[in-house]
Amino acid sequence: MIPKLIVFLALTVTVLSQNAEEFLKVVEKSVKHATERKGRIFNPAYVGSTYKQYAGAQHRPTFLYNQQPVAEEKFDFIVVGSGSAGSVVANRLSENPDWKILLLEVGEEASFLTDIPAIAPIFQFTNYNWNYLAEKQENVCLGLDGQRMAWPRGRAVGGSSIINYMIHVRGNRRDYDRWAASGNPGWSYEDVLPYFIKSEDARVEKQDGELRGRGGYLTVSDVPFRSESAHAFVRGAQEVGHKYVDYNGADQLGVSYVQADQRDGYRCSTEKAFLRPARERPNLKILAQARAIKILINPKTNSAFGITYVKNRQYFNAYAKKEVILSAGAFNSPQLLMLSGIGPKEHLQELDIPLVKDLPVGQKLYDHLTFFGQVFTVNQSIVNLQKAVTQPSAFVELLFKGRGPLTSLGGVEALAYIKTNVSRDPDPSFPDVEIIFVGGSLSTDNGDFYRKTFKVSDEIYNAVFGPLENGFTWMGIPMLVHPRSVGYLKLKSKNPYHWPKFYGNYFTDPENLDIKTFIAAIREVQRISDSPSMQKYGSTLVTTKIPGCQHHTFNSDEYWECSLRHISATLHHQVATCKMGPSHDPEAVVDSKLRVYGVKRLRVVDSSVIPMPPTAHTNAPSVMIGEKASDLIKEDWIKAKGNIRSKDIRRHSP
Repeated sequence: MIPKLIVFLALTVTVLSQNAEEFLKVVEKSVKHATERKGRIFNPAYVGSTYKQYAGAQHRPTFLYNQQPVAEEKFDFIVVGSGSAGSVVANRLSENPDWKILLLEVGEEASFLTDIPAIAPIFQFTNYNWNYLAEKQENVCLGLDGQRMAWPRGRAVGGSSIINYMIHVRGNRRDYDRWAASGNPGWSYEDVLPYFIKSEDARVEKQDGELRGRGGYLTVSDVPFRSESAHAFVRGAQEVGHKYVDYNGADQLGVSYVQADQRDGYRCSTEKAFLRPARERPNLKILAQARAIKILINPKTNSAFGITYVKNRQYFNAYAKKEVILSAGAFNSPQLLMLSGIGPKEHLQELDIPLVKDLPVGQKLYDHLTFFGQVFTVNQSIVNLQKAVTQPSAFVELLFKGRGPLTSLGGVEALAYIKTNVSRDPDPSFPDVEIIFVGGSLSTDNGDFYRKTFKVSDEIYNAVFGPLENGFTWMGIPMLVHPRSVGYLKLKSKNPYHWPKFYGNYFTDPENLDIKTFIAAIREVQRISDSPSMQKYGSTLVTTKIPGCQHHTFNSDEYWECSLRHISATLHHQVATCKMGPSHDPEAVVDSKLRVYGVKRLRVVDSSVIPMPPTAHTNAPSVMIGEKASDLIKEDWIKAKGNIRSKDIRRHSP
């Protein structure tokens, strides 16, 4: 059904300026036509150009992100990567008209279709995704194609904020207090809270007002569409003891409807939030489809002074008079450091890369793992999102009202933060699991996209999910927020066009606590399913065994461990590959000001510096890091000039 939706979107974008009644007639005709055009290839770039040609600038303006490079051009700052942190840094540094900023982005400008929340899964199958794969791991991913997990990352102006599910979660107070306690002064909750507030324009109905922002660049809102199944889940969670909270407020433990990086029903990426308001500044140059391949470093002073990048198949050097700032993400920032000679000595010597600085780049990698193998059915159509989004009226409702099922975050409607009975943390307010309510399952789109994003094998899909295609399902997907298992990444070669090699090392903690925590979370989801609100609709656990686990008793701990080892998947929150830490920390790559140890005028500003996995989806913390880093950079260089004023450094509203 979702391919039909895409075709009908492509066929109707040319008539957006017509009135609703005429538009609805065209959409209905297009849907009928789409059903007769199976196999049509979706080309986002073509659709986007068609949209711009006919729809004008009313919905999405035409941009100039693809400016032409100039050989040997000089800037004050060069920012590599326009994602969740890089867009913020480029905006904030270019507030100073005396500073000239270059922002490099390897990807292209995204199609307008990325603004439509409900079809977020589709963009993992386009050029907006790097399409990375983790390396094969023994006894994990046994039910995934090739036994390899997909690790999607954004490859467009706006980075991963273009293709993610828009879930906005800051994290827990304890997360940031732990950062500070581990030797990173200035990163406690009280230190970072002003930066969360600074970015935010909160449009959330039930919010902790004193802790939420108003008037910031990044719109955070309730999702306009809520299914009856989501209401039942939220009520049911409260019935079994989880209070209703604003999880971005003072207390995270509890249940809530999801909050999203969304504005008027559409995705609010960091490109939309931070780059569009800044793109006309004469001191900000944004180069899309420009691939950074090496940091230029003076071997005598160990100072970064520029970037070598490729655009239009030509090599260019750009020079930074003040700093080079890497915001290329948890995979590409460490890759670029290592390609430039900054990384583990032995690894770089193996690849014949001249050593600049021996640092543990890529040697630590945490990830948030999820499990989608527990599915529930209900006895009536309260989970009919798939049918709703394919109705012609859904697109009309989105276009003219900013509401309706197409505003749904790919089916995600609510979150619950819980502390399981196996947690060893003494703080009763510090969750160890997030439960993600999804109004559907891998069968919701008849196997077209959801199952493919997780690379679920045909054998497992056909046995467990295929028979559910015509029914009504829901999932409470547990996400392990504080995993004990630690992975790593390294270079495949010194060719910048070769992917790094990624090792998740899932479920390798010696005490098997990650598995035990997952099983405890699975039991808690079952408790919510048994609540009066969910039982009103006959919520029932699907008991079909996963192939490969048939020898275990269904619903036993052994069965769930087997299932976890078959069909767990990343939620795309990798961190710590350029870990922030004090100089005595043998795992640290950057200091508390995000400066790379041993290399002057070089910083890393993105999720790779996060020292331990947060109780959050990493987009919001990455934006915060971009905000705080911008002030750190301003402080250093305004001090150097000798005219520092506090209001020049910390402006908590844009």
